Amino acid sequence: MSALIGRRAALRWVHLVLGGALLMPYWMLSLVPLSVQFDDQRPLTTVLLQFAALGLALPMAAVTALVPVVRVLESTALRALGLGAGAELASTPSGSWAARRRTAAWYVQHLLLGGIVSGISLSVPPAVVALVLFPHDDRLPYWFGATRVPPLLIAAALAVLPVLANAAAGAWLARIAPALLGPTPAEKLAAAERRAVELAQRNRLARELHDSVGHALSAVGIQAAAAGRVLASNPEFVAEALLAIEETARTAVAELDTVLGLLREDHPADPAAGPTLVELSSLLRQLELAGVPVETRAGPGLAALPGEVSRAAYRIVQEGLTNVLRHAGQVPATLRIELAAGALELELSNPVGAERPSRPGGGRGLRGVAERAAVLSGECAAGPTGDGRWRLAARLPIEGEKS
Repeated sequence: MSALIGRRAALRWVHLVLGGALLMPYWMLSLVPLSVQFDDQRPLTTVLLQFAALGLALPMAAVTALVPVVRVLESTALRALGLGAGAELASTPSGSWAARRRTAAWYVQHLLLGGIVSGISLSVPPAVVALVLFPHDDRLPYWFGATRVPPLLIAAALAVLPVLANAAAGAWLARIAPALLGPTPAEKLAAAERRAVELAQRNRLARELHDSVGHALSAVGIQAAAAGRVLASNPEFVAEALLAIEETARTAVAELDTVLGLLREDHPADPAAGPTLVELSSLLRQLELAGVPVETRAGPGLAALPGEVSRAAYRIVQEGLTNVLRHAGQVPATLRIELAAGALELELSNPVGAERPSRPGGGRGLRGVAERAAVLSGECAAGPTGDGRWRLAARLPIEGEKS
């Protein structure tokens, strides 16, 4: 019922009347030369000239709609009137001839149906008034063969005609709007690709923040707690712990500035920035001060690794050691890093340790490790080994193509 009467019907009528108003310049531009060419005042000729002018006006309107910005204007009009709810309408100018042709098809139908509804809206009310006020005027043509139709019945039928025409035209335009004013398949594909790039960038930033800042906060918290417990009995350890806290905080601030630089368009950070395995000794020293001694077995050739592989390996080790701190506590860990068969292999293991309180919001670290490995076409695995230890392993191809 709302399509016949009510707010939606009224908005559709306004939209169609706007189409009729847009049709008028094209129609007049076609009618004037035709009227000059065929100077005939007979009613039938006049009607035929008007239809001929309409036939010439629509192609001109189609040519006008090839202008790219027309799609934006038509889509904006639908949204402004609340008629585009739930429909995927384009918000950018037509970027291809396929999009322009679709816009032209929409524009022609909008103007044609708008002209029809506008004409009915202008002509029917006077006719209804005439039939109601002068029902016995013999000049009114309402004869059908030998049967005289009651004038009030004709008036009632005519009164319903604008409502039905508006509902039918509005429903048709609402149906074809997503297909003709919506993005083309090529535009949808381009938008999906842009979205994928944005999501990849967001995931990368999330990984960097999680690994750098998350590790720093965990290390600082545990180091500060350990220093507090021996504040009176072991001042040398406290001084060393405070120094480690200072170094950890300084490193975290530098890494945070690198990550934030990726968000600044005016001064973007170097995407190749970030710690590599060369800085691994500093990371291991921080963990040792936090009470996690790490037995390391590093093979030769690590300094010559490609930067991307070395950075990913550092972050994976950093996340693994941070998890040792968070979930196992001050337990010794074993780390193996070596080259084998054209790939960098990482393996970190530690005792599971005593039960520790669960930490809300966790679970992102291992997912980030898996994402880092997948970017380099590598693989990773994590879980208990069955002998009371936890193992994190990753394999990163050195020359493999990125997925």
